[in-house]
Amino acid sequence: MVIFRNTVDGQSLSNWWENGGNQIAFGRGNKGFIIFNNESFNMDVTLNTGLPAGTYCDVISGQKDGTRCTGTQVTVSSTGSARFTISSSAEDPFIAIHANAKL
Repeated sequence: MVIFRNTVDGQSLSNWWENGGNQIAFGRGNKGFIIFNNESFNMDVTLNTGLPAGTYCDVISGQKDGTRCTGTQVTVSSTGSARFTISSSAEDPFIAIHANAKL
């Protein structure tokens, strides 16, 4: 998460989303996006990330290793949106992607 913080440093809050309970998501400019599921039910949502199109490595579940990811991969569409599915029983029920984790 240190790399995430350093990558998004100085970027404004963007693309805020919440479900009215304990699921939230937000971007930091066009450099990063993070989403949390702190509900007792699974999350399955498509949101605008503000990131450029491409495949990103979730830096919570793994790390970028050259051109591959050791964790979950998130695909951002040409419109900047991505689908996020997070189990309520996940050990770490959140996903964080950033510009330096693009594959």
